[in-house]
Amino acid sequence: WLRDFRFSGDVYALPEGTVFFANEPVFRVVAPIAEAQYVESRLIAIVHLQILAASKAARLVLAAEGRNLVDFGMRRAHGFEAGLEVARAAWLAGFQGTSNVAAGYRYGIPMSGTMAHSFIQAHTDEERAFFEFAESNPDNVTLLIDTYDTERGARRVVELARRLHERGIVVRAVRLDSGDLAEHARKVRAILDAGGLTDTRIVASGNLDEYSVHELVAARAPIDSFGVGTRMTTSADAPYLDCAYKIQEYDGRALRKHSEGKATWPGRKQVLRRYEDGRMAGDRVVLEEEASDEGLLSPVMKGGKRLDIGTLADARERCRQSLTALPEGLRRITGEAEEYPVEISERIRRLAEACDEREGVAG
Repeated sequence: WLRDFRFSGDVYALPEGTVFFANEPVFRVVAPIAEAQYVESRLIAIVHLQILAASKAARLVLAAEGRNLVDFGMRRAHGFEAGLEVARAAWLAGFQGTSNVAAGYRYGIPMSGTMAHSFIQAHTDEERAFFEFAESNPDNVTLLIDTYDTERGARRVVELARRLHERGIVVRAVRLDSGDLAEHARKVRAILDAGGLTDTRIVASGNLDEYSVHELVAARAPIDSFGVGTRMTTSADAPYLDCAYKIQEYDGRALRKHSEGKATWPGRKQVLRRYEDGRMAGDRVVLEEEASDEGLLSPVMKGGKRLDIGTLADARERCRQSLTALPEGLRRITGEAEEYPVEISERIRRLAEACDEREGVAG
């Protein structure tokens, strides 16, 4: 049976890049029960991780307020595949690039990187390391200046820039990776400006997340770009999503799980979204037959065949539009979270009661 197995079902999903909220279906699989269960673990693993990463990355995009963000997380990812998926999710959410070369080639994401502390330490002289790195990578010179002393490193960059200028090489950026990033950035900016390197940008990295990026932006630290790794790649403060893949209908009969603390809503569902003045104002989860308006869930597979659902660039633009349409209270990084209204239709509630009554479940 498995030798000739092929998935033959239909799949409906939120278009990639769509913001969604608690109690809303992300996708719906309509298939013979064996096929639907066969894909369960793999499907959840793929979707779950990228939802976490994209959500974390989207919050970083909001916190950065237009400053560049680059995925630096491959080394801390939970495996090679996870590193690829996080790079993809971060790009979708609005990051400008990744240091993951494999992800760059696979998904067409702009690749961006600097240099390693080990490269500098392997040289007997920091300035010599800067010079040789610039010669070997003349079109994109970003120098890591905090291996020993950050401000001294900045002064060496100023001295070196004059020699590099004679060779037609420009120092495009310096990178800070430790310490009080705001204070170091101010001192480094002053050193660079005094040395005539007013166009040299400052990149910051080092255990950053949306909260630290928000603080740096609020403090007006002269940082142009952020490299974000560990805390986004592992979704450090929210490392799992309480999601479920449950049977909601079988052979035309609505079903629901009623376990304590794990109850589900029965039936084939759709999500309707309401806007006011271009901003999301509330969602309504309804049964599929209730959805007279176009819902958020749309077909992505028919009869086991994938449909044309657009490109990753399309999903990235959709995410940008979704974030722009968020209510202002949901765009804040700090402060009390605003609750977004998600209504469960009366027909779904009545169907749930009917399921409970059929199964003899006490209300």
